[in-house]
Amino acid sequence: MVDTDAAADLREKLVAELLAQEKIVSEAVETAFRRVPRQQFMPADTELAAAYGYDNSVVTKRDDRDRALSSVSAAYIQAAMLEMAQLRHSMTVLEIGSGGLNAAYIAEIVGPEGRVVSIDIDPEIIDRAATALDATGYGSRVRALVADAEHGVPGEGPFDAIIVTVGAWDIAPAWLTQLRPEGVLVLPLVMNNVTRVIAFRRDGEHLVSMAAEVAGFVAMQGDGARADQIIELPAPAGGTVRLSFDSRAPSDLGQLDGVLTAGATESWSQVTVAKGVSFADLHLWFACYLDGFCRLSADSETDVATPKRWLPLAAVRGAGLAYLILRDAPGGAEFGARAYGRDGQLAADALNEQVQAWHRSGRHTTPTFAYWPTGPDIPTDAAAMTKTHGVLTITWPTGS
Repeated sequence: MVDTDAAADLREKLVAELLAQEKIVSEAVETAFRRVPRQQFMPADTELAAAYGYDNSVVTKRDDRDRALSSVSAAYIQAAMLEMAQLRHSMTVLEIGSGGLNAAYIAEIVGPEGRVVSIDIDPEIIDRAATALDATGYGSRVRALVADAEHGVPGEGPFDAIIVTVGAWDIAPAWLTQLRPEGVLVLPLVMNNVTRVIAFRRDGEHLVSMAAEVAGFVAMQGDGARADQIIELPAPAGGTVRLSFDSRAPSDLGQLDGVLTAGATESWSQVTVAKGVSFADLHLWFACYLDGFCRLSADSETDVATPKRWLPLAAVRGAGLAYLILRDAPGGAEFGARAYGRDGQLAADALNEQVQAWHRSGRHTTPTFAYWPTGPDIPTDAAAMTKTHGVLTITWPTGS
């Protein structure tokens, strides 16, 4: 049995932390977080501390390979997304990717005169969400439906806000059709294997960003899903290294055969980061400007996984592979590259050059995002990513 007093105490502490970190900035979102019992939307065996953790996500369903299919997002990003959506009393809101909890928060904010539609492609997830909503008194205020988000929600809308809680590779045209002209779209957008939660509003024929947050989400399913191209490289000592490409894979990845058989070399960028300082925008910079960029993962027995301070950000050049590493430096760490293969130094140089370019031109600025469904007027100073239904642009104020 859940200790309701303990849950209430933890809820108050969570709200206090969200306020202190400025993830909650409005009275409406604060009130919602104080009223909705998070623990009742979690699996029964979830500890209260996990349910009320500031940055804890809780997986609610996995596939047969133990990959997360659905989860309750961390409190900080739920609060941030609700604030980004600029929700108000009496609004009509669509949530894409259901779990129940976020829909309950939305229902609290828009009030009894508002309308909330929450959809998911998985009937089991919708059933679970509907049960939790009924148990907490929100069932009559949220319509939970099974639907493939790529096609919108026939018969519903228009919506004042659409909040997407699964990683989306693109913006479905149906969402823009069902969003009011002055409405806000908030979604975790995947950009060459790097995700940002972005709040968009229309500006003429395209969308412009109002705010962005760093977070990760389970991937979209259904017709809007996007599979990475994955290359597996056997490591000499055993195990496998995997390279995941979003949409810019080099044309001849066969050159990487045997790339890990020779020893590795290391080179350094002379760019440092202070201890405890985020460099998440370096990941985005790579996604925009580093040709051959990919995500790297490695089995624990490989020598790739041996260095303690490595990051899953890599580049391919011909028959070369390099990935980002760190070494101690005064007050923090220096960025560098660990390289393999005949063209490994080319890959390492490309990676280090982009670290230096980010340091010069992107490190101390905030990027902005735009989405062009028809692509007529794309700025020339922006990094552009072609999507299925449009073009995404990312601009740093000082350029690249």
